[in-house]
Amino acid sequence: MKKIKFGVIGSNFIVKNFLEASKYINDFELFAFYSRNFDTAKSFQDKYNIKHIYTNLDEMANNDEIDAIYIASPNSLHHSQAIKFLKNKKHVLCEKSLASNTSEVKNMFKVAKENNVLLMEAMRLTILPNFLQVKKNIYKIGKVRRYFANHCQYSSRYDQYKNGIILNAFKNELSNGSLMDIGVYCIHPLVSLFGKPNKVFSNAYMLDSGVDGQGSAIFKYNDMDALIMYSKISNSSIPSEIQGENGSIIIDKINKFSNVKLIYKDGSIEDLTTNQDENDMCYEINEFIGLIKSNQILSTLNTKENSITVMSLMDEIRSQICLTYPADKL
Repeated sequence: MKKIKFGVIGSNFIVKNFLEASKYINDFELFAFYSRNFDTAKSFQDKYNIKHIYTNLDEMANNDEIDAIYIASPNSLHHSQAIKFLKNKKHVLCEKSLASNTSEVKNMFKVAKENNVLLMEAMRLTILPNFLQVKKNIYKIGKVRRYFANHCQYSSRYDQYKNGIILNAFKNELSNGSLMDIGVYCIHPLVSLFGKPNKVFSNAYMLDSGVDGQGSAIFKYNDMDALIMYSKISNSSIPSEIQGENGSIIIDKINKFSNVKLIYKDGSIEDLTTNQDENDMCYEINEFIGLIKSNQILSTLNTKENSITVMSLMDEIRSQICLTYPADKL
């Protein structure tokens, strides 16, 4: 079968990681690139030998040779850009957070189904070999009683924020902030492993720009609870943990799943870590391409249901901490 011709939207560090990972995937062809700025698009074209560059999304969407689009623009643009390409019969791999709110996410999947094309959230964690190892071995810790996920990562952009320069990461109008950028890494594994909780209770520290700088939330299930802590204004070195009646699974970094181990009640340790590529975006790309080639429009790993559930939980958290985006009013 032919290679899948990709168009790419975005120029941040995530895009650069994505393009580096794609170099080692035989069925991937970097075919087109979009940026509002021509000079930015041209620099990517020269570096990655891209055939087509665009500063107009409609022109890019109308290129019938493009098979799929990777979207890594600000969250507030995900919905409108995805809809444009889905309606033009392009498969869409869209970065987290998938959209600004649940209404947008549901509409994106609706349009994808109507046009018989694939839409998948680019949540790499729940496709990683070490996450799948956790999923495979979690029965060994017995009845699960608590999930704890910690992802606190001081943003270099916060230094500029404190100097009065508000970059995209802290802009309300772009549907950004700590929950959407950092907290989402804590919630996706939770939902993938345990489904939707019954209730959520949350707290946050709000910045003057109108986004959350850090936050925490407790999720209540029938016979367990979950606690997440996330921040863009402080660091933490504490690992994450899933506690069961027979032992615990320790995850060194919830946003990487690079090392995972099981500690039994008697103190014995089982290393669950398996081989995992350092540039771990390759796994979501392979999953996405595999689905296209097998004519499937939904992933069984990064499912439609999980994306909707995660966004609905983030909507509830935002409601409790009084965080609204312009996109919520559309």
